[in-house]
Amino acid sequence: MPELAISREKISFLIEKAHEFDVKDLPADEESGSNPTDDAEVDVLQDDGCDSVAAEMASFIRALNEDEQIDLVALIWLGRGDGTIDEWEELRSRAAERRDGYRNPRWETVRYLLGEPLLGDFLAEGLDKFGISWVDEAPTP
Repeated sequence: MPELAISREKISFLIEKAHEFDVKDLPADEESGSNPTDDAEVDVLQDDGCDSVAAEMASFIRALNEDEQIDLVALIWLGRGDGTIDEWEELRSRAAERRDGYRNPRWETVRYLLGEPLLGDFLAEGLDKFGISWVDEAPTP
């Protein structure tokens, strides 16, 4: 079984934050009409740049070392079925090659990861393929 360069705890933190990010509420438009046409589509999803969860995730990912960032990308690919656990080294190599092509690897890796709509789910699924649970299992009394 291959080994990860990033800890389960760090991945678990990102999974929790990604799930938080995915379920955030839309800003409320108090002057909303009865339907989107009545309020000129004001309530359409927009990124206003003030999302504290996204900022926290971005800062966390930027602080990771290169190997940890590469593992995150490869783990997403593993989780979404772009390869198998037996192909882990190949997935890592592809992720490293992709990262090498970036002008600003730290920032562009963050952008790539945060742009993945099912980031938390894919990371959890990737960990599962390693036989690792992302949640702390509490002992039953």
